[in-house]
Amino acid sequence: MASTKEIKNHINSVKDTQKITNAMYLISSTKLQKAKRELDHTRPFFNYTQKEIKRIFRRAPDLQSHYFYPSKEEEPLNGTYGCLLITADKGLAGAYNLNVIKKAEELLEKHKDTKLFVVGEYGRRYFMKRNIPIEQSFLYTAVNPTMDRAREISSILLNLYDKGELEKIYVVYTDMENSIEEEARVFRLLPFHRFEFMKEDEIETDFEFAPSLKEVLESLMPSYIAGFIYSALVDSFCSEQNARMSAMNSANQNAEKILSQLKMEYNRVRQAQITQEITEISAGAKAQRDKRKKKEAQNEHR
Repeated sequence: MASTKEIKNHINSVKDTQKITNAMYLISSTKLQKAKRELDHTRPFFNYTQKEIKRIFRRAPDLQSHYFYPSKEEEPLNGTYGCLLITADKGLAGAYNLNVIKKAEELLEKHKDTKLFVVGEYGRRYFMKRNIPIEQSFLYTAVNPTMDRAREISSILLNLYDKGELEKIYVVYTDMENSIEEEARVFRLLPFHRFEFMKEDEIETDFEFAPSLKEVLESLMPSYIAGFIYSALVDSFCSEQNARMSAMNSANQNAEKILSQLKMEYNRVRQAQITQEITEISAGAKAQRDKRKKKEAQNEHR
């Protein structure tokens, strides 16, 4: 059985760990709120760009663009794919990283000719340890997602797509549906299906596009793609912080259980020591009484 000193040291160690998990919970909570505010500030521009693309397709539904599947026959595209995987820079976030990595591995297994682009140190190290080639990794992007970094990623992917080096581009990220649910998603970024932009909306005003519909569309698509990547980065970042908050909350609850058990064990050990001390004192006192009585009896015989 452990001594009271050992149990005390264990209790202090758990309390120190609990201080760390509490601090990480509060930090993640602050980062989550900040990222949500930044996404809310940029979302109107992203939505406006999407509405402009809808206007174009309502005006010219048969408009051809290499960003879209052909309007009539959608032949399978079996060339080189690009996969943008968004992970965190560190762990301690439950199954957050492994969920998106699993989705990316399924995509790589399904289509062998896929170039991997990784956001986040965790994903980079994971694939490097398994000798899976990475076309390019984007360092520090997962920590502080910004529109500038999203444009940088978008520019690299679009350049390869425009050159014909990539037939399709997928984004694997974590979508934070609400504060409780989050889901690892595989989204085909390019090429688009037309029906994604041809849904009914409230726009009825007729517009003129200069210099032409196609040139306006070509200029809008990079902004739309950069906006989607930024949205995916922020959603993933929010999901990471939310997952870390859940993990730290679970760690705090487990620490409370461990502390409760250790305190009970400490009380049992301490009680046993007190009982042992009382027993020894009682035994010593009894021995003294017996010795005194024996000495008195001997004196009476004399």
